Amino acid sequence: MKLHEYQSKQIFARYGVPIPNGRVASTAAEARQIASELGGRVVVKAQVLVGGRGKAGGVKLAQSPDEAEEIATRLLSMEIKGLPVRKVLVDEAADIRKEIYLGITNDRAARRPVIMASAAGGVDIEEVARETPEKIVKVYIHPLLGLQDYQIRNVAAGIELPKELWREFGKILSGLWQAYQNSDATLAEINPLVVTGDGHLLAVDGKMLIDDNALMRHPDLAEMRDTDEEDPTEVEARKYGLSFIKLDGSIGCMVNGAGLAMTTMDIVKLFGGSPANFLDIGGGASAEKVAAAFRIILSDPNIKAVLINIFGGITRGDLVAQGILQAMEEVKPEVPMIVRLVGTNAEEGRKLLEKANMITAETLADAAQKAVKAAQGA
Repeated sequence: MKLHEYQSKQIFARYGVPIPNGRVASTAAEARQIASELGGRVVVKAQVLVGGRGKAGGVKLAQSPDEAEEIATRLLSMEIKGLPVRKVLVDEAADIRKEIYLGITNDRAARRPVIMASAAGGVDIEEVARETPEKIVKVYIHPLLGLQDYQIRNVAAGIELPKELWREFGKILSGLWQAYQNSDATLAEINPLVVTGDGHLLAVDGKMLIDDNALMRHPDLAEMRDTDEEDPTEVEARKYGLSFIKLDGSIGCMVNGAGLAMTTMDIVKLFGGSPANFLDIGGGASAEKVAAAFRIILSDPNIKAVLINIFGGITRGDLVAQGILQAMEEVKPEVPMIVRLVGTNAEEGRKLLEKANMITAETLADAAQKAVKAAQGA
């Protein structure tokens, strides 16, 4: 789950990370009022859940409340990468002397969190990693030992931070680690962390990604989810416990198991098709859940065929087939449906589906080829 900048910085502040004075506005008039309270010179930032806001014109400096109102009016009427701007953050402008990147994320290969820091802050860290990887300092955190003092010093030295700022930097990095750990985050990032004109550090931007699977432990964070900026079908899928990601292809995929779903998408591509989605219905899905999955898939006007790939282990194939038929009675799809059903009682299940004039297959390769042919024929 992505958090907006203002939400991320609020969490950082709870753990002692210094952030600029500022508030969120939903209207230009509110932005003007906030700018007036902050002394007039402010930064107005579009709040959208995508990167590259600055390059898209979503971050502007205002010298007065009137100018802040004008900028907010423009920002609140624009879209950035297809997402409408519904809120702006009005922050007190900082006297920036130096910009630093500081972030913590998961390194799956190393199986532990990693601190990444760079003296080349204020730009996309991906760009720095691609063009000048030597400018990125990486320090791994042992999940049981946690962040150690010597590691903080190593990071500070690695980005050539002046020694008089090391104590302040240590408090910020410790706070960022606590925010990351206590929120079950997969990313906690400050870009940039700036050295101000009066010689202090300030987190002028922030970003957090929260592990969806941990939200049951964080109802306060779950309430921060902005569904207005998510794909409606993904929001609907979440209501039914479905793992769904919309893509831009023409073959809908409904599969039980994340790994099997990825394999299904790859095989569809192998035979010249293009998957329209990733959808994992999980094990033992009810007819209601299957019907919901059908509705979500078929809501995409680009769908030309649907490939259902079910591996029945504990779940019996004939029961799966009955669930599919029951769901189809409710949804009544008008595109070809191809079902690959294997596992316990798979043969009985396929017979039930064939009686209903559905296209069946025993192998995934056969099913994928039939789905691609059906989509092309449509």
